[in-house]
Amino acid sequence: MVRSLSQWTKTLSFPARISPNRNSKDCNVNVLPITPPPPPSVVASATPSRNNKSISCTTSSSSTMSSSSSPSSSSSSSPTPPPNVPITEISQIIYPDPESEKAIMGSLVFCIHHKQGCKWSDELRKLKAHLNTCKHDAIQCPNKCGSQIPRVMMTDHLAFTCILRRAICEFCNVEFTGLGLEEHAGTCTAEPIYCESKCGTRVLRGRMSIHRAKDCAKRLRRCPHCSREFSADTMAAHGATCPRSPVPCPQRCDVGPFARADLEAHLRDECKALTVPCTFKEAGCRFKGPRHLLEAHLEANTSAHLSLMVALSGRQGQQINMLKSAMAKLSINYTGTLLWKISDWSVKMQEARTKDGLELVSPPFYTSQYGYKLQASMFLNGNGPGEGTHVSVYIKVLPGEYDALLKWPFSHSVTFTLFEQGTLGSGGCGGGQGGVAESFVPDPTWENFQRPSTEPDALGFGFPRFVSHELLGRRPFVRDDTVFLRVKVDPSKIVAV
Repeated sequence: MVRSLSQWTKTLSFPARISPNRNSKDCNVNVLPITPPPPPSVVASATPSRNNKSISCTTSSSSTMSSSSSPSSSSSSSPTPPPNVPITEISQIIYPDPESEKAIMGSLVFCIHHKQGCKWSDELRKLKAHLNTCKHDAIQCPNKCGSQIPRVMMTDHLAFTCILRRAICEFCNVEFTGLGLEEHAGTCTAEPIYCESKCGTRVLRGRMSIHRAKDCAKRLRRCPHCSREFSADTMAAHGATCPRSPVPCPQRCDVGPFARADLEAHLRDECKALTVPCTFKEAGCRFKGPRHLLEAHLEANTSAHLSLMVALSGRQGQQINMLKSAMAKLSINYTGTLLWKISDWSVKMQEARTKDGLELVSPPFYTSQYGYKLQASMFLNGNGPGEGTHVSVYIKVLPGEYDALLKWPFSHSVTFTLFEQGTLGSGGCGGGQGGVAESFVPDPTWENFQRPSTEPDALGFGFPRFVSHELLGRRPFVRDDTVFLRVKVDPSKIVAV
């Protein structure tokens, strides 16, 4: 594109020194605005001009700008042009003399595109020729799309951005203009795209609806048995567990198929081909056969089943006794101290008064884990000297598991304490609890304290007049129809082995 002079002179950048051939320091190129013609007297004395345009150069040696200029010459000259008016047509400028024209056209200037990166600088007269080849200068697009594009960007514009360029779609191979290709992008039926259901498959856009309806692994499918919806890739796994899916009987009986949820009930209650054990299996019957033969087996083996049940009952009785023994061992006291709670006191006292020699016995306890086995007894209505007036208490030495390893005779001191309930005393019984206490040290010569035989003595050693009935009624030993008696063995001699 060939620019007119008015286009490439609109913006010029001059160096500080206009020309090396001139002695002037500043030169302002001005264009005077169009004004009405001056009066004849003024025109006659003014500098000849054309189209009201002039060039004024200010120099240090110019006589035209001297302060000694006469007023008459000043008034008769042309009006002073406004400073820094851009040049529009240099060819129309009337220079005062050829030297001024040569100075201006020889001025050193930069390219008008120097801010865009053009490094060219030369005389003003060469600027027009440079702009015809400057790679940063904008020219008309050859496709006539209406864009002004710098030469350096023209190749990319013609290849990628020109709306009138000819381009072929890479998917369908149809030719479009640049604008048409942009509108076509995103709608091309031959473009491969990923499935919208995120199955991971790339499908041509034109076949996407068919893919989603028939081939997509994430499409929803309804189970024909339970009517629930699943994705196609999980339908097979659901079919293997669907509770309403029909399955045949695993015993291959004549009935079926069944819903998977009903199969267990069929095998348990109805299937005639299922092999079942005898109902007396736990008793020891080893019959196992089809369900329809079980009833005949039960009728034919009634007496045998009865014998098996009797034997089973005996074995269970032995197991029960063993469990009771184990439970009793777990509940045995190995601390050497027994706190005996006697409830229903009034009923037991009344019974003791009506029945001669009625004795209450405590749970057995040990002086230590491997020590002596003892047991306390109580006569509520008294025994011997205390009969009818006192409560009698005794201690018995029972046969124990470790008697062969213990020292005999039994020599531990024993203390009986009957607690008062709801009061605090200073007697040192039960952490300050009041009560009655009696102690004794076994006599090693007494048979009661020798190693017991398989059958222990009927009566142990103790206090026939431990506490009187009158004192029981006067002091709070009985509360809520309950009495507490403590039997304590001397802790300093707990370890007997």
